[in-house]
Amino acid sequence: MLVARLDSAGDVLLAGPAVRAVAARAETVLLCGPRGEAAARMLPGVSRLIVWDAPWISNPAPEATPAHQRELLAALGAAGIDEAVILTSFHQSPLPLALLLRAAGVPRITGVSTDYAGSLLDVRLRPGEDLPEDIPEAERGLAIAGAAGYPAADDGRLAVRGVAEAAETAELCGTEPYVVLHPGAAVPARRWPAEGYAELARKLVEHGRRVVVTGGGEERELCAAAAAPGVIDLSGACSFPELAGVIARAEVLVCGNTGPAHLAAAVGTPVVSLFAPVVPAVRWQPYRVPLRLLGDQDAPCRGTRARECPVPGHPCLASVGPDAVLDAVFELEAASGARVPAAAAPVSWTGAHEEFREALR
Repeated sequence: MLVARLDSAGDVLLAGPAVRAVAARAETVLLCGPRGEAAARMLPGVSRLIVWDAPWISNPAPEATPAHQRELLAALGAAGIDEAVILTSFHQSPLPLALLLRAAGVPRITGVSTDYAGSLLDVRLRPGEDLPEDIPEAERGLAIAGAAGYPAADDGRLAVRGVAEAAETAELCGTEPYVVLHPGAAVPARRWPAEGYAELARKLVEHGRRVVVTGGGEERELCAAAAAPGVIDLSGACSFPELAGVIARAEVLVCGNTGPAHLAAAVGTPVVSLFAPVVPAVRWQPYRVPLRLLGDQDAPCRGTRARECPVPGHPCLASVGPDAVLDAVFELEAASGARVPAAAAPVSWTGAHEEFREALR
């Protein structure tokens, strides 16, 4: 049985509940892209992984050559796939992959398509008819799997396996409580300004918080600009399991709409989400975890899916000041029982951060 999710690490993490639903009833092969591979290796329920760079998904895209297509067909043939569930976001089509799956001889395929699918899909869901338009991405995936005959197998939360142990993360950032700042995002339009992170880091340190900054190796310059004196900069220093461990043991994660936000949801760490409305928050905000969502969700860039901010000054996020983010951190700390600053107001939240924290001790 094949489950396909071809885009980024965060999208693969959001596919986790659907993967587990399928894996409860069949040996599950996950087809993902190179950007999602590290996350895919941590998903419970995955028995085997096929990594292939889809020309209609990646940016920049690989050449859609016959040789590139044959690579996928050979991998599918070797895996002996007899059924597939294609997980896509609202702006993606399952049909290019469905055509390749048919060419590989896969007899039964399920997916969501606005467009006429002809003989490419055996089970076709129509957005707005068979599937609600505005639901969290994890629930969309579960609905697709359910339509194929694989209902939810558990509570439907995000989950990962292989999280780095406490001793490993202690070598990176010590054992005392800390707040994680992750300033990067693959899409520039989703980044809060680096100077905002730097000022936030300074204020957190002034309030007695230890601060850890995370990012990929390609984000070292950004992370350095976002750091402040006394901050632990782990940019380029963590594998994905180590990043999961660092986030799992944090009091709060502050980041944009990016993969680590969903990694935090998978390990139960509260998130201050600086969320640019270029995509809908209802679909991609951190799922079922203590959350404070900041950013103007009615800004002119709303729903544009822009990679570069189309509005001068990036007002949807630039309008959020460091003090507002600091207050959100304090509120989440108070709600989770991590700390109770004198000025912090309680917030309502859903999730199981303390259960995760106990499990990790």
